[in-house]
Amino acid sequence: MKEPILSTHETMLALYKPIAKDTHKGIQGHALLIGGSYGKMGSVCLSSKAAIKTGCGLVTAFIPKCGYTILQTALPEVMVLTDENDKQLTNIQYHFAPNAVGIGVGIGQEGSTKKALHHFLMTNQSPLVIDADGLNILALHRAWLTLLPPQTILTPHPKELERLLGSWHSEEEKRQKTIAFSKKYNVIVVMKGAPTYIIQQDTIYENTTGNPALATAGSGDMLTGMITSLLAQGYQPIEAAGLGVYLHGLTADLALARNRVSIVYRFGRYH
Repeated sequence: MKEPILSTHETMLALYKPIAKDTHKGIQGHALLIGGSYGKMGSVCLSSKAAIKTGCGLVTAFIPKCGYTILQTALPEVMVLTDENDKQLTNIQYHFAPNAVGIGVGIGQEGSTKKALHHFLMTNQSPLVIDADGLNILALHRAWLTLLPPQTILTPHPKELERLLGSWHSEEEKRQKTIAFSKKYNVIVVMKGAPTYIIQQDTIYENTTGNPALATAGSGDMLTGMITSLLAQGYQPIEAAGLGVYLHGLTADLALARNRVSIVYRFGRYH
């Protein structure tokens, strides 16, 4: 197997596309985040916020009705469309063409939600990122994987990856099975972990940023929003995945350094 290619500051900087001084929100990409269910609206709030913060011009969230006030209050800059159902997704309908879609965060696995996801996959024409329960539903209905657009980005944590691939007995076997899966379905797999690997068929990229501070609820939801945002802004899928993962880890590194300084300062001041 080929050695992983390191995602470094230099390689990621080479991918970065500076934003033109005369740009405006209408040409900075429109991302659609589809997610949430009763008790899990925070997931799509985090994804939507991350999409905006990563530079997307417009972000729309498609959510159950129960989340309307939550999302409009938390993120007034994000547009909101609601499902006909109050507590879960049952009928994903929207009347515009997003530049990229991120789906799956917090959606649960109710039967009506599974049907809604299936219908969405049959009709979707936009570049796609799938996370969380979107992946868990696909693991239960593997035939639906053939409906994914080429180079769809999947972002599983280890347990979600196991549900998609089956079990493995070594890290080598896990990589080989992920490579085979990527080839079979023509998808990009972001294997979240320490470190995170991005697999595009035979090519493996190893991320070099991040720390244990990311091992907390919600960090994956934000990664979904970041990657979807970059995809909507015109990055190629492998670029969006690589740059999104790198920046996601870098924010954690910067936050950890800042918090360490703050803690040391306060400890020294009061003790």
